Amino acid sequence: MSLIALSFIAFISLGLPDGLLGVAWPGIRKDFTLPLDAMGLLLIFSTAGYTLSSFFSGVLVKKLGLGGLLSLSCAVTAIALLINSITPLWVLFVAASTLGGLGAGAVDAGINTYIAQNHSDRMMQWLHASFGLGVTIGPVIMTLGITLTQRWQWGYIIVTIFQILLALIFLFTRGWWHNMTLKEETHVKEEASLLETMRRLTTWLNMLMFMIYTGVELGLGLWSYTLLTESRGVSPTLAGFISGAYWAMFTIGRILAGWFNRKLTVSVMLYFSIFLAILGTVFIIVDLHNGLSIFGIGLSGLAIAPIFPGLVSDTEKRVERKFQSHTIGMQIAAAGIGAALVPSLAGILARIFGLEIIPYFMLSALFLLLLSFRLSHKGRTVEQTDFAS
Repeated sequence: MSLIALSFIAFISLGLPDGLLGVAWPGIRKDFTLPLDAMGLLLIFSTAGYTLSSFFSGVLVKKLGLGGLLSLSCAVTAIALLINSITPLWVLFVAASTLGGLGAGAVDAGINTYIAQNHSDRMMQWLHASFGLGVTIGPVIMTLGITLTQRWQWGYIIVTIFQILLALIFLFTRGWWHNMTLKEETHVKEEASLLETMRRLTTWLNMLMFMIYTGVELGLGLWSYTLLTESRGVSPTLAGFISGAYWAMFTIGRILAGWFNRKLTVSVMLYFSIFLAILGTVFIIVDLHNGLSIFGIGLSGLAIAPIFPGLVSDTEKRVERKFQSHTIGMQIAAAGIGAALVPSLAGILARIFGLEIIPYFMLSALFLLLLSFRLSHKGRTVEQTDFAS
């Protein structure tokens, strides 16, 4: 139970920084005199760090142990957030975000692999619910910081302090993960190489699903605040709490999915989630009243919540065990790419066509996710196919 609790705490720490940016972005853009779509550059560089550490998460865990990696990651994230809060230079803000991505990626992949190989689908949903808790608290912290001080920097400072405390906790408990690390090492001889995993067609199809999904998840969370305040006349304070409500419903969705996953197959749950997210996005588009938009944002957060952990825990059913470790790392890396690519494209489209294009773009991405999931479901028979054949 202690390792589970630490895993959940680690995922709360992963979610906190992600929850800050959406609310802070209008203030950041004003202070650095940036165009609307400059968020894309920030996401690309942070994702570069995230993707790099995700790909090499297995190596890092073997070198440092998962406990040591958790401590180092939180320390690196704290440094990155501190730089974000004090730097007057946009280039340093971007560089710090890259550092933060490096801190997050390896932990994300490492703990996902640990839970997928050692615990139930229910535990996977609840692990990701803890991420949702962190990303729910983030906008609230930032909104309160802006409301009380009129400065977005205080939100980053508060989360910096939290990350330092977590780094110390993981430092003093790093020995708890020792037995788990030894267990992972016993499987080294069974594991396929990274190259062998990359040659499999299903690996790339799985990566596509993760890329699309995470892009939609983060895109809705990041752009909802700007859409509401700059296009639909919602007050900044209310919009900040609505942004937090998106992540709150997201967290609730993952908690509920953990309870219901024994009654529904992963496939049924994922189809239902995608269709419900499409409905929520349609409500945002229709915008007959701000109340309907708010309902659509909350419904979308609730609906998409089970998808990511469902896809991760289902990896063992789609992929042979010897390919699982590298496949999960590659899926997490692809998720990071999607988290940068989709919101960045949304920002570019918003600059060209206006902010109201964003929900249409997210709706299109959800339909593409539905199609790719359908293809992956039908493509189980080609699981042994690789690019060498």
